[in-house]
Amino acid sequence: MKCIIIGGDAAGMSAAMQIVRNSSGNSITVFEKGGIYSYGQCGLPYVIGGKIDSTDKVIARTQQEFKEKYDIDARVFHEVKSIDAKQKVVRGINLSTGENFEQAYDRLLIATGASPVVPNWEGSSLQGVFTLKTIPDTEEILDYVYKGFRDVKDVTIIGGGYIGLEMAESFAEIGKKVTIIERNDQLAGIFDRDLADLIHDEAKKHHLTLRLGESVEGFIGNNFVESVKTEKGEIKSDLVLIAVGVKPNTAFINGTGIVTGIKGAIQVNSSMQTNVEDIFAAGDCATQYHRIKERDDYIPLGTHANKQGQIAGLNMVNLHKTFKGVVGTSIIKFFDLSLGRTGLSEKEAERLNIPTASVTIRARDIAGYYPDAKKMTVKLIYHKVTRKLLGGQIIGESGVDKRIDVLSTALFHNMSIDELLDLDLAYAPPYNGVWDPIQQAARKAK
Repeated sequence: MKCIIIGGDAAGMSAAMQIVRNSSGNSITVFEKGGIYSYGQCGLPYVIGGKIDSTDKVIARTQQEFKEKYDIDARVFHEVKSIDAKQKVVRGINLSTGENFEQAYDRLLIATGASPVVPNWEGSSLQGVFTLKTIPDTEEILDYVYKGFRDVKDVTIIGGGYIGLEMAESFAEIGKKVTIIERNDQLAGIFDRDLADLIHDEAKKHHLTLRLGESVEGFIGNNFVESVKTEKGEIKSDLVLIAVGVKPNTAFINGTGIVTGIKGAIQVNSSMQTNVEDIFAAGDCATQYHRIKERDDYIPLGTHANKQGQIAGLNMVNLHKTFKGVVGTSIIKFFDLSLGRTGLSEKEAERLNIPTASVTIRARDIAGYYPDAKKMTVKLIYHKVTRKLLGGQIIGESGVDKRIDVLSTALFHNMSIDELLDLDLAYAPPYNGVWDPIQQAARKAK
C-alpha cells in the first residue's frame, strides 16, 4: 500500500512510525515543506532564552535517520499544492529545484500543522518583526538579537497567550526590556480573570510593561522596525514578536470536498478519517473532540498532535484505534509561577449556557509546617446542579503540574467534585498535606 503523509513534524512522523512498527509491505512517502523533520516546537522559546543551548537539541529524529533506519522516503522542501481525491494523487512543487511533482497514494494523511496569524498591519514586513513557529524562525530571531546591525534593547510582544508569555520570560531573562500588548483586558485568556490577576502581578514583579485593552495598528520604521503604533500611541521597539494565534494550514485542500470545521481545521472522526475516503488528518490542521464540551474544538498542542498522528497511522493500515478526545489541559511556565488549567473556565461554561459554581482557595503545595512550602491558588469549576467537575485552574510556584494532571484524569472519567475527596493521593510532609489542595478546594464547594 502506498501511504503518503503531508507534513514531517509531530503528527505526520508519529503516524509514519506507527505504520513502520505495526505493518509491513507498505511504502511511506513524506512531503515536508521545510527542511527539518520531527522537532519539538514547544522548546523553541527556551532556546531563545538560553535554557536550551541549540536548536539541534529539540530535533527528535533527522530526515536522514527516517530514511536510513526506517526506510521512509522523507523529502524536504516539497510543498504539496493540491490533492486530486478522485484520482488519488497529490501534486506540488520541489522548492529546491522549482520542478513540479505528482504522486499517487492509496492512503493519505494531511498533517500540515498551523501557521502564525499575521494581521494585515502596515509595516509587518519591516526587519525586526518576527513570528515564532519553526527552527528557522528561532535562528532568525537569535541572529537578529546577537548578530544583527542593531542593539536590541526594547522588545514588544503582541499577544498574551502561550507563546507570548513564554517569549516574554525568555527575552526578559536575556536582559531585554519587554512590553506585552494584549487587545483583551487580561493576559492568558484561557484563565478566568481572578486567576489572571496573579499572572499580571508576576509580570510586573519581573518588570514587564503590560498594555492591556490596546490594539495594534501597525509598525513604524525605515527598513528596521522602530516602534509599534496602537490607538493609544507609539511604543519604542527594537524587535517585535507577533504571537496572536495560529491558523490551520488547510488552504490547499480547496476543491477536494474535504469538510473543515472550527477555524478552518479539517473535520475528522475518532479514527482521524475525513469525510473523503482514504484521506486522514491529524495534528494542528485538524479538529479535536472535546470531552467536556461534547463537540469538536480546535486546541493545537503538541500532545494532541502526537496522539492523533499515532492513531491516524494505525488506522491507515487497518489497525483500528480511536482518539478518545481532549479535556483542554495545558501548563505554562511564567517566571516563578506554573500556570495550569484543564477543562472549562467559568467564562467558557457561561458561553455554553452551563449552570456553574466555583470554589477558589489558597493553599500550600506541601505540608504547611514543612520547610519551603509554596503558596498555590486552586480554582475548581463544577456543574451547579449535577456537581460534575467541569474544570480547574491552578497557579503556584511548585506542585501545579501533578495537581492539574489529577484534575485532567478526573475530568476524563466524568467525576463529580465530591468524588475528588475519595481519591487516594500520596501523602508525606515533603510532598503534600494530608488533604491535597484540590481536595481542600472540593471540601469547600457548596
